[in-house]
Amino acid sequence: MKTIGILGGMSWESTVGYYQRINRGIQAKLGGLHSAKVLINSVDFAEYETLQHQGDWAEIARLLTTAAQQLERAGADMILIATNTMHLVAEQIQSQLQIPLLHIADATGDAIVAKKLDRIALLGTAFTMEKPFYKAKLTDQFGLQVDIPPSDQRKKIHDIIYNELCRGEINEKSRLYYLDVIADLEQQGVQGVILGCTEIGLLVSQQDCNIEVFDTTQIHAEAAVNWALANELLP
Repeated sequence: MKTIGILGGMSWESTVGYYQRINRGIQAKLGGLHSAKVLINSVDFAEYETLQHQGDWAEIARLLTTAAQQLERAGADMILIATNTMHLVAEQIQSQLQIPLLHIADATGDAIVAKKLDRIALLGTAFTMEKPFYKAKLTDQFGLQVDIPPSDQRKKIHDIIYNELCRGEINEKSRLYYLDVIADLEQQGVQGVILGCTEIGLLVSQQDCNIEVFDTTQIHAEAAVNWALANELLP
């Protein structure tokens, strides 16, 4: 079994979900008392949130590259960034590593294509919805049409993530707001929705929606499990 290195803490609420899902995935495949080989480098998200809103992505790339290299030196065989938004600097991080970085949008694109969908909605932070790093990968590599909500809804989605979900606050009114946004997108013809922030899965699940829901935390964790066990003899 290979060792998974996780860049976490962005926020730690979703990093907990990664750790649980990866270990459950390993146990489901290997049985018994098996658990995952995982290294976690959990950063202080407050520093990164400030840099995000200052637009200082170069400094974010520098800090996360250092954190990823620490995981590599500690023995990680692969890196996961346990957040969608920080994949904005994934290429810069990967360029400074000798081990692979498993991109969350690649794993998500594979999951969408497996369902034979071609028009998808993307929810997440304003950075993820509005900057091209995520949508362009889904469009260029997977041939998907990617829709996002209008600006007023994007702002509220973003605010709920930072002011509630990243703080561990689960608000029923906010859940219903997200479901209304998803219903609006469904009316416009989207076939599924990406929960493109690893905290959104704390609020919305497949059972809440009529269209296909792609929980990026679950998808990314499953991809990591499959990678860690590649070439292993399973029971």
